[in-house]
Formats: sequence, structure tokens, C-alpha cells
Amino acid sequence: AAVRFTNVPSFVWDTGVGVETRAGTIACDVSYGGAFYASVAAGDVGLRVAKEDLPRLIEVGREIKQAIEGAHDVVHPDEPELRGVYGVIFFEEAPADGHALGQRNVTIFADGEVDRSPCGSGTSARLALLDASGELRRGDTLRHESIVGSVFTARVSGETDGGVITEVEGSAYRTGAHEFFLDPADPVRTGFLLR
Repeated sequence: AAVRFTNVPSFVWDTGVGVETRAGTIACDVSYGGAFYASVAAGDVGLRVAKEDLPRLIEVGREIKQAIEGAHDVVHPDEPELRGVYGVIFFEEAPADGHALGQRNVTIFADGEVDRSPCGSGTSARLALLDASGELRRGDTLRHESIVGSVFTARVSGETDGGVITEVEGSAYRTGAHEFFLDPADPVRTGFLLR
């Protein structure tokens, strides 16, 4: 079944941010889509968004994240507690399959973790960049494919002060259920508040 959500306002923090890595100087675009992401064309680091290149993508992604955070204070302008680069998105062009634009990506986040999905907040961060560059027109759909072939479709649906509103859609499947109940003998069964 398909699930769609409207995300928080997404925006471009900066483009062409140069960072020094063992692969040389890399130009990154940093944007926000619920977290900050650095976007890098996989070809710019001599790699492809492919399983065979994943160990190297993880290595370079960690290096880029550390380099940006070591040289720049990436902070949300309205919410200063939201800071730092959460992940690095490596992308390449991919078949659009009837959509306006197709890209394939892998998101290296946290401390070298790999997102098996195209990354919801990362997709919104990519949309902010694609909108700002004019590469994707408002209302047109991006087909965003992950390294394992899962797909999100997404679009910019509007704008707000300092950002764009994005919609992201993907597949969801029920994988389990959990039932909560209150034990009448539990002295804190309805919760507690400490202030």
C-alpha cells in the first residue's frame, strides 16, 4: 500500500561547499528536509550508487560528514537545536519511468549506517535543491530509487517563508502488531509527571 506524507519546510543551506577528503576537494550541496544532508554526485567521487561500491561510499560519506562539520557550523536558522549534518546522499541519474526526473541514491547517515529506503527526509532535502536549481519544476514528480531498488515518488507542492513544502510517497507494509494494556495493580499505570 502507498503512504504519503507532507514534510516539514525544506530548504537549501548552501551549495558548492568545498570539503577536503582523501579523494580530493569535493563540492557538496547542503540542504534540510527534517535533518541536514550533504548531497554529492556519486560520479564526482568516482563511484556509482551500486552494491559493489557501498564500502567505499560509506567510507567517503563518513569523511565528507566529518569534514563539513569540522569546517562549518550547520545550524537551522529558526531552531538552533537542529544542527550538524545527519547524512550524506550520493546520487546519480536514473530512469524516470514516466516521472519528470529519476535519480538513484544511497544515504549514509549517523555513523556510517546505510538507509535501505531512498530516505524520506533526505528526499525532501534533495527536492529543495532540485527546486532551487530549476532542475525539477514545481508539481513535477521525482522518482527517487534507493540502492536496493525501493522507490519514493516526491514533489514540491508549495512554498513557505524560507523553504518549500514537499510530499513524499512510498510503499508500506504491515509487519506486526502490539497490544498495550493497563494492569490494575500497576501503581504508575496511567503515567507520572516529574517537574
